[in-house]
Amino acid sequence: MSFDFDATVVGAGAVGLACGRALAKRGLTVLVLEKEGHIGQGVSSRNSEVIHGGLYYPTGSLKARFCVQGRRALYAFLDSHKIDYRRCGKLVVATEAAEVERIEAIFRQATDNEVEGLEHLTGAQARALEPGLNAYAAILSPESGVFASHDYMLALQGEIEDAGGSIVIATPFERAEPLPDGGFRITAGGEAGATLTTRLLVTAPGLEAQDGAARIEGFPANRIPARHLGKGVYFRLTGKAPFERLIYPPPIPGALGTHYRKDLGGQAVFGPDLTYVETEDYTVDPAKADDFARYIRRFWPGLPDGALTPDYAGIRPKLHGPGQPQPDFQMDGPEVHGLAGLVALFGIESPGLTSSLAIGEAVADKLGHD
Repeated sequence: MSFDFDATVVGAGAVGLACGRALAKRGLTVLVLEKEGHIGQGVSSRNSEVIHGGLYYPTGSLKARFCVQGRRALYAFLDSHKIDYRRCGKLVVATEAAEVERIEAIFRQATDNEVEGLEHLTGAQARALEPGLNAYAAILSPESGVFASHDYMLALQGEIEDAGGSIVIATPFERAEPLPDGGFRITAGGEAGATLTTRLLVTAPGLEAQDGAARIEGFPANRIPARHLGKGVYFRLTGKAPFERLIYPPPIPGALGTHYRKDLGGQAVFGPDLTYVETEDYTVDPAKADDFARYIRRFWPGLPDGALTPDYAGIRPKLHGPGQPQPDFQMDGPEVHGLAGLVALFGIESPGLTSSLAIGEAVADKLGHD
C-alpha cells in the first residue's frame, strides 16, 4: 500500500528533530508532529546548553557511545551551519583530598569512553587556569562546551524541510494503530487535526514518552517504564562571570550536580540541582539561593553575598527514582514491544542534547535505513 509518509516522528525537541533529519537524509518523506506552538518548547528549552564530553557514563552504554559520537558530530554540524558555540572546556574539581578518588574514577571512565584530550591537573595548575577556584586537584576535559541550542534545532528543522519533510506544530499526537499489512494509522489533534498513514513511527516526546507509547494500540503496558520527573533549578549571578571554563564538582547521586557555566551572553549560571516532583512545576523558589551559595562556595569561595538571582527550572524525564541507580537511555524497537516499524524512546535526559545527532542516526539504522 502507499503511505502518506514514510516516517513520522512524535516530538519536535532536539532528539525528535535529529531523528527526523536522519530519516530525511536517507531519502524518506518525513513528518514531525509537535503539540506546542513552536519547536523545542519542552525539555529542550530548559537545559544547560552544555556540550558534554562523555566522561561519566558506563563504557559501552548508549549514553557513553551516543554522547561521544554525538558531540563529535555536533561540533561539525555547528561549524557547517555557522551556529554560535564556545568550546571552553570543563574542569571537574576535587575541592578536598577526600574527593580525589572520585574524580580519578571519572578520569578512568572517560578514558575508557575514548574522550579526547583529558588531563590531570594539580590544584595549582587548575587555579592557574581559573584564578579564584578552590581546587585540590582537577580533571580538564577540553572538548566540553556551550552552544546555542535553539539555533541548532532551527537548523535541524531547516534540513528536514530542505529534504521535503514537514514539521507540524500545535498538533498533538492522539493515537496510532498498526495496519494489517504494516505501518500505522495516526490520529493527530489540534487545529491541524488529521488522520494519516505512515510506514515507520518514532516516538520522542520527552516527558510524555510513556503517555505516547500508551496511545499506540498493541504496545504492551508492561514494556512502558515508570516515569519520574527530576526537577532542576538554576540561579544566575549578578556581576562578572568568575570563570571561563565549565566547573563541575563530583556528581551527586542521579545527576551531575550543581555546576557553573558562562553562557554565550557572558553571564554566569549555576545549576541544576535535583528534586523529584509529581507535577510539571517550573517555579524557582528564591529561598534555594542559600543552599546554592553554600554549595558553590565549595569551589568558588569568593561568591559575594546576595549575588544569586532565580533564573529558570527544567524537568528531566528520568527512568529512576530517588536512591535508584541511573539507567541508560531506552531506545525500544520491535524486539522489545513487538510492533514492526516502531522505535520508542524513553528517558532521554542528559546527555540527550549532546547525543541527539547520534541518537537520530541510531534510530534510522534501527528502522532499517542505514
